[in-house]
Amino acid sequence: MEPRVGPAPDAAPQVRPYHHPAAGWGAAKSVTRVLVEERELVDGPRAIMRMNHENGGFDCPGCAWPDDTKGLRLDICENGIKHVTWEMTRKRVDRAFFAAHSVTELAGWSDYDLENQGRLTEPMAYDPESDHYVPISWKEAFEVVGAALRGLDDPNRASFYTSGRLGNEATFLYQLMARELGTNNLPDCSNMCHEASGRALQAALGTGKGTVDLKDWESADALFILGVNAASNAPRMLTALAEAERRGAQIVHVNPLVEAAATRTIVPHEFLDMALFKSTRTSTLNLQPRIGGDMALLRGMAKAVLEQSASDPKALDATFVERHTAGFEEYRALCAATPWEELERQSGLSRADILRAARVYTEADRSIVSWCLGLTQHEHGVDTVREIVNLLLLRGNIGREGAGPSPVRGHSNVQGNRTCGIDHRPTEAFLDRLADACGIDPPREHGLDTVRTIQAMRDGEVKVFVAMGGNFALAAPDTAATYAALRSCDLTVQVSTKLNRSHVVHGRAALILPCLGRTEKDHQRKGVQRTSVEDSMSMVHLSLGMKRPASPHLLSEPAIVAGMARAALPDSETPWDWYIEDYDRIRDTMAVALDGFEDFNRRVRLPLGFRIKQPARELVFLTPSGRAEFSTAALPDVVPEPGTLALGTMRSHDQWNTTIYSDDDRYRGVKNLRTLVFMNRADMRERGIAAMGAVDITSTAKDGSHRYLKGYTAVPYDIPRGCAAGYMPEMNVLCALGDYSTQSDQPIMKHVKVTIVPAAGG
Repeated sequence: MEPRVGPAPDAAPQVRPYHHPAAGWGAAKSVTRVLVEERELVDGPRAIMRMNHENGGFDCPGCAWPDDTKGLRLDICENGIKHVTWEMTRKRVDRAFFAAHSVTELAGWSDYDLENQGRLTEPMAYDPESDHYVPISWKEAFEVVGAALRGLDDPNRASFYTSGRLGNEATFLYQLMARELGTNNLPDCSNMCHEASGRALQAALGTGKGTVDLKDWESADALFILGVNAASNAPRMLTALAEAERRGAQIVHVNPLVEAAATRTIVPHEFLDMALFKSTRTSTLNLQPRIGGDMALLRGMAKAVLEQSASDPKALDATFVERHTAGFEEYRALCAATPWEELERQSGLSRADILRAARVYTEADRSIVSWCLGLTQHEHGVDTVREIVNLLLLRGNIGREGAGPSPVRGHSNVQGNRTCGIDHRPTEAFLDRLADACGIDPPREHGLDTVRTIQAMRDGEVKVFVAMGGNFALAAPDTAATYAALRSCDLTVQVSTKLNRSHVVHGRAALILPCLGRTEKDHQRKGVQRTSVEDSMSMVHLSLGMKRPASPHLLSEPAIVAGMARAALPDSETPWDWYIEDYDRIRDTMAVALDGFEDFNRRVRLPLGFRIKQPARELVFLTPSGRAEFSTAALPDVVPEPGTLALGTMRSHDQWNTTIYSDDDRYRGVKNLRTLVFMNRADMRERGIAAMGAVDITSTAKDGSHRYLKGYTAVPYDIPRGCAAGYMPEMNVLCALGDYSTQSDQPIMKHVKVTIVPAAGG
């Protein structure tokens, strides 16, 4: 069955151009509607005042944008409030619900309807005879997991997935359990989003993270924002963009679609501007490359810098290049040998446009380049991120205030997950420290990432699949293949807060283990516990829930991990119960095991927490040469073949990852419609497709196989010729499991090769 996503529209689809500022009164109206619908007019505003605050507050379970450094009382956004209110709902999914609805029935529900039933309340196990989930005690549930894991003839027949919402303490225990079992099969959502960023930055700078913090954003002269829809994916970035514009910084947005965040904003906590409807520009230049054309744009900007340096030596920071980089002469020769005509063809931009961007760069003393999945979910994602580093190195924009690379991470603790050990390719240094700190002998061979876990489940090589959070069935590529893989498992275990598609697409045996939400109090033997998270700029801080748990039967994520570990490892000397009594004990062990977490418990209690050390920020490059490395990758050919289009998947505004709040996309002017494809008007005319006409979409995989979506609505949009776009997770079905980057192993969801024709019989 194809995935059904989103609420059933209660009115005819509408598409109207959006001309208003981002955020502002539109966001306020949307937030009010959500609070009213969820009946959270008391706790909702309380949560708003407690979210993202250092003293007794909880970290937003949405995006990973850093907390404000200036004591802002309302460091919040529309999507964060939606996310929190969705978690705080009064609706419940209890044993009576599961008794009334079979899994076969639930499989026919839309994904919106599944999640909209409310919070899970107790552990449930799938009963194949009745086709219903039935109650199971925590002790029995842990024994089911333990028996399945103990019964494997090879620990690598289990795989342990992590979404970005898992806190650092649970993350550390989770990877410890997996490695004590004997496997590095630790796939995570990074495998599908920023794997390319980590690999590129590690190769170029010796660190897998960005080097800047929020204070750098506050002092940069130029900001380049590539492949980011900030108003929906990281809405609190709008505050930084508005402040940058007011101080005279240049802001360049690079995206095939000109998104609302790249025009104007009214920041909701700026009350006078709200009252006066006064908006602030959030860009000084918008460039619309073809899908996949960003690398050619960056190479063109670098070529312009080098050409300018022939007559203006100040355009190039020759001293920095000489002292701190390797491979410069080879890169200079590559830029010189790349014709402008080819840069224009591959980028889809004119030479004049590329030079405009280069002029902004050379006239700025300090520049930050920020990017998101628009750059990484491509075959050449690693090369493109390395091209960002190349450009930054030319003018010494590494290791100083207001300058550097700044990837925009998605989910709230996805970066912390990787820092705390969720990595299927761990380094020897990490494993050595873990062994010393925890007294285990961790496996040394690399494990399975997300794509290879799906392949291994499908082929019967992985028998047990455990997911800490997320909605794996919908988040992964090639929906049909992912469904088949999950159903091939002997046991699937989903640790979740709400019902979702991954509970009705399951293994022969299945468990739903409900956990506390970020907003809820975590009571353990030594009192109410705090957990820590790491934002996208390497700040680690504590989070403290404020609400009574949705059910007395919920356990915290660390407690669930410990329960599974005790059952799976009955002879383990790891003090699982002792850790859960007081999370400070987990953090003390993490301080020994993890580089940069020394004195963890004291530093995490400082105002705003602490920043993990970044050697590259101090011009210490942990690369083979001991210097920042220029790369000399060839430009990929990203021009679509005749008759085909490059399609990129994306989120709508009223959506967070796979959670759909409505069928609306306010910032793109869409109402009551998700099964759509945005197209260039000329491409539509060429194919005989009418505005709002029904179309069939066919993708062609690398192996020549095809995947289909029927009866979608074609929406004319300002997007470059040869490009198309539509919503995930519906369009994940078009990305074949084998269509992943050979550089990063990421599914290439931003560059799917498709043909689009009028719907048959339409």
